[in-house]
Amino acid sequence: MVDLFINSYPQPMTEDLWVYEGDVGMVKREVTYVPGIYKLLGEILVKMADNKQWDAKMDTIKIDIHPEKNTISVMNNGKGIPVEMHEEEKMYVPSIVFGNLSRLNVNDDEAGVTVGQNWFGAKLCNIFSTKFTVEMADNEKSFKQTWSSNMSKASEPLVKEEPGEEFTRVTFEPDLSRFGMEKLDSDMVAIISRRAFDIAATSRGVNK
Repeated sequence: MVDLFINSYPQPMTEDLWVYEGDVGMVKREVTYVPGIYKLLGEILVKMADNKQWDAKMDTIKIDIHPEKNTISVMNNGKGIPVEMHEEEKMYVPSIVFGNLSRLNVNDDEAGVTVGQNWFGAKLCNIFSTKFTVEMADNEKSFKQTWSSNMSKASEPLVKEEPGEEFTRVTFEPDLSRFGMEKLDSDMVAIISRRAFDIAATSRGVNK
């Protein structure tokens, strides 16, 4: 599956596309971008937006792009994955969802979570990142864990008992060398920014 992904999105493409240019707004121009990076963001962003279907109270999705740091961050304030230990796997459920390839499916009615292969995209994003951090909170606990070196290394999950507002945030540094890139250039930032507006247009009741 990993080889299929990178073989499907290996080379830069040049197209005339609508992009977002900061103060200028939407413009249609020629851009050169790597579809793989765009796809990685989409895997995370779509899941964040889809959460609105399960939590009507969710009203925020936020995307931060820092090309100088090579970081992309996506968050929502909806009800997320429970910060619970999975009885069989002896791992926290978020750790399984975002950073464990050996377990693609999690069905735990007691924990209130069903995770199928559609979450494999999040793992792909982790694999193709030099650093990948997940932060979240439910009504009782907060959770933070960081993976590095294409998901080959993982920190210990940091879990705290601290009631607060629910949220999920994923911050990743795409492994640009895997895609023949040196930085997130202006074309890449413009097309990613346009993707944020796509989500804004299709997610009613959610601020961006």
